[in-house]
Amino acid sequence: MSEKFTVARLTKDNEHFEILVKPQKALDYRNGKISSITEVLAAETIFSDANKGTKVSEEVMRKAFQTTDPLKIADNILKKGTLQLTTDQRRKMVEDKRKQVIDFISRQAVDPKTNLPHPPMRIENAMEQIRFQIDPYKSVEEQAREIVKLLRPILPLKIEQVLVGVRIPAEYSARAYGAIKNWGTIKREEWRSDGSWFGEIELPAGAYASLLNKLGDVTKGTGEAKIIH
Repeated sequence: MSEKFTVARLTKDNEHFEILVKPQKALDYRNGKISSITEVLAAETIFSDANKGTKVSEEVMRKAFQTTDPLKIADNILKKGTLQLTTDQRRKMVEDKRKQVIDFISRQAVDPKTNLPHPPMRIENAMEQIRFQIDPYKSVEEQAREIVKLLRPILPLKIEQVLVGVRIPAEYSARAYGAIKNWGTIKREEWRSDGSWFGEIELPAGAYASLLNKLGDVTKGTGEAKIIH
């Protein structure tokens, strides 16, 4: 298959369904960047083997999808099936995922000797030593936790959760709350009678310094945060 077109495929009820798609358009469709399925398809045909040009019968389509509409079936294949990537697409996805994994480890793991996060460059260099193969489809967190285990012999790391008490003055409470609520899990919170907000947030120890910086930015230095345990 040339890289001008590629294949998306789905196996359902022991039957194989394939569509011929434009690589970048297909990726954009899966990521929600475009909504028109007709922009994606090279042909409005459902194949059992796109390389051989073998089509699926209407009976098989109806049994598997309760429809013979190729656009509805193609949508299903693209959203639930696998997309064959071009070399450039896969390279870019791997590199993007690698950066996300390094960022995740840098924010969430700390050196157990100092309880401080390792710089991203140090993590990247250590990853090169273990030659870990990034999977563009696996989640960032799943791969990061696996990498942390593999890195420990050459780079001391631990992912530790801390409970942080945060107080936001009334003047900044609404804006700052929106900025920090997703940094971790809010275990307890209260809006006080003076309009200020207090909460206890559980988050990775490595993210504490970044939380302090964010809180300082959105409250102009008037917010308070302290590790409870």
